Amino acid sequence: MELSVTTSHHDDVSVVTVEGEVDVHTAAQLRQSLDQEITDGHVRLVVDLDAVSFLDSTGLGVLVGRLKLVRNASGWLRIVCSSERILRVFRITGLDKVFGIHASVDEAIAA
Repeated sequence: MELSVTTSHHDDVSVVTVEGEVDVHTAAQLRQSLDQEITDGHVRLVVDLDAVSFLDSTGLGVLVGRLKLVRNASGWLRIVCSSERILRVFRITGLDKVFGIHASVDEAIAA
């Protein structure tokens, strides 16, 4: 399955919407999109994973790495996810304690 990554801006927050499967084959595309936002000075990121059907450890690694980068720049990275399958990956790895995980983009921006 292909991966689609699109970005929109809401005031000073970049919303990166991800659709498809994030795995060893597609994680570089997600990394590149997030790195471009950070390079452009956007360090308040919402990553919308609601349309992601699969997320593996490679994808988690991309998210953790970008979280470190934005925190070093006094920013933040929040996750939007309502899929129980994807939420389970965050819980099993303990990353649900590391990331702010929200039910909607609006909730993530307002947090």
